Amino acid sequence: MKALQYRTIGAAPEVVEIETPEPGPGQVRLKVTAAGVCHSDSFIMSLPEDQYIYGLPLTLGHEGAGVVDKLGEGVTGVEVGTAVAVYGPQGCGRCYMCAQGKENYCERAAELGIAPPGLGSPGAMAEYMIVDDARHLVPLGDLDPVQNVSLTDAGLTPYHAIKGSLDKLVPGSVAVVIGAGGLGHVGIQILRAITPATVVALDLAEDKLELAKEVGAHHAFLSNDDAVEPVRALTGGRGVAAVFDFVGAQPTMELGAKMVAVAGDQVNVGVGSGTLPVGMLDRPYESSVRAPYWGYRHELFEVLNLARTGAVHVETEVFSLDDAPKAYEKLHDGTLRGRAVIVP
Repeated sequence: MKALQYRTIGAAPEVVEIETPEPGPGQVRLKVTAAGVCHSDSFIMSLPEDQYIYGLPLTLGHEGAGVVDKLGEGVTGVEVGTAVAVYGPQGCGRCYMCAQGKENYCERAAELGIAPPGLGSPGAMAEYMIVDDARHLVPLGDLDPVQNVSLTDAGLTPYHAIKGSLDKLVPGSVAVVIGAGGLGHVGIQILRAITPATVVALDLAEDKLELAKEVGAHHAFLSNDDAVEPVRALTGGRGVAAVFDFVGAQPTMELGAKMVAVAGDQVNVGVGSGTLPVGMLDRPYESSVRAPYWGYRHELFEVLNLARTGAVHVETEVFSLDDAPKAYEKLHDGTLRGRAVIVP
């Protein structure tokens, strides 16, 4: 079968022919219908050899959807032919966090060598993929896999981040989204769908600010210090209830810190290398800095239900598996509108 693999440190991913996998006991094989392209892929492929821990060759793709194609021995609860999305941050299923469906925070994943598809184990950018346990499959029903596969990360990640601040996103509050790209434009829609907050988008690119307004942002400003005054003015000078930073670079984290209110949240979602000082005199009183990771298993059901109502959609550019390297080039160049999706 064909697969897109990262094979050499520092090189571009390659389309290669590899053996079609067979499901072992307890495993499920999917015929892949769609796979999403993510900045996290670019991040791990940019790591120097001494920091790269994901194994080579690595079949990319941690956003996956497919049709159940073959069941391993002992698999129950799922039928061949079922359209599903893959819950990516897979855990052991037995620890305290996994028992709550919070497998993204599995206490034993590192110890047991459990890694998400495309981020340490073979991912979805192939004609077929193996999923280790049927509990990681969420029914898609009549949702289009191509239009919705990115919700498994680009929807689930902002949804999880936003849910952690719901108690502060009350009527009259203001929420800021920094970075209106692949995750940010979905985050804007989620804020509009599940909170009454006024939503402000910040980005360096005018086209992404236009996209932000198209998908529901009440206000949009260029992401620099000139935005601080008008954003704080929207709050009567108090500061914003929550900043959701989908970039995570030093300038964006410092910008968010200038806007957050007393008891507000600064939520770092992006994989940039920015840091912030945290101390009694460094930040507004009782303000918090959080760095959530991906999302809970039950939250993926909720995100897909938002898509079913039409409240959330992903702007997508579609590429064939043969053209998948071009998708990563566009991602690197910042010329994607929304999210890229690979269709085998």
